[in-house]
Amino acid sequence: MRLSFLIALIVSALFISCNSQPDRPQVMDLKPSSLPALQPGEAVATFAGGCFWSMQEEMRLLKGVRQVVSGYAGGDVEKPTYEQVSSDQTGHAEAIQVYYDPKVLPYDKLLDAFFAAHDATTLNRQGPDVGKHYRSIAFYRTPAEKTQIEAAIRREDASDHHQDPVVTQVTALDAFYPAEGYHQDYYRQNPYNMYVATVCRKKVGKFKDRMSDYLKKDVD
Repeated sequence: MRLSFLIALIVSALFISCNSQPDRPQVMDLKPSSLPALQPGEAVATFAGGCFWSMQEEMRLLKGVRQVVSGYAGGDVEKPTYEQVSSDQTGHAEAIQVYYDPKVLPYDKLLDAFFAAHDATTLNRQGPDVGKHYRSIAFYRTPAEKTQIEAAIRREDASDHHQDPVVTQVTALDAFYPAEGYHQDYYRQNPYNMYVATVCRKKVGKFKDRMSDYLKKDVD
């Protein structure tokens, strides 16, 4: 029985994706979340790099980061839903918006963290998640940010982190739409979800190893 259960667990893990539902669907909050107001001296950055459940958790571990919001960006439909984005028909990608103190965490280091948080060499795919809404994008708000993103891509390509070249899009931010409430803090709210346990946790672990010098003190 133990062997058959283990085999079933492995097989099921091969077919899970970021579209998995929460463990407690009866408490799903389907309302779009609110965006926090910027605090004095704070900056905001927006990225897409696969399932936002992992990305949100990874970025919130960094020193200087106050809040991270999961949402959608890069598309042409106003206020899309998760189902619409997942259909690959709106042009949006699952994204996260980071509210941080640039005096503690400079933008170039945040970009390094972004590349550490996902595989920027796979086009329209992250692990078991396939589709344009899982593509890698670094959104910029100013020409200076665009220049820094391009420099970060060159650093990543010159590193030994990947065998293939980076395919991250560099795109001006048009709009960021916060995702539904049940997607916020999904990693921490659903620790026993199959996707979180078998995919997200591994990604977060690798992120911690690569960004160990920039993690908050209370990160275990």
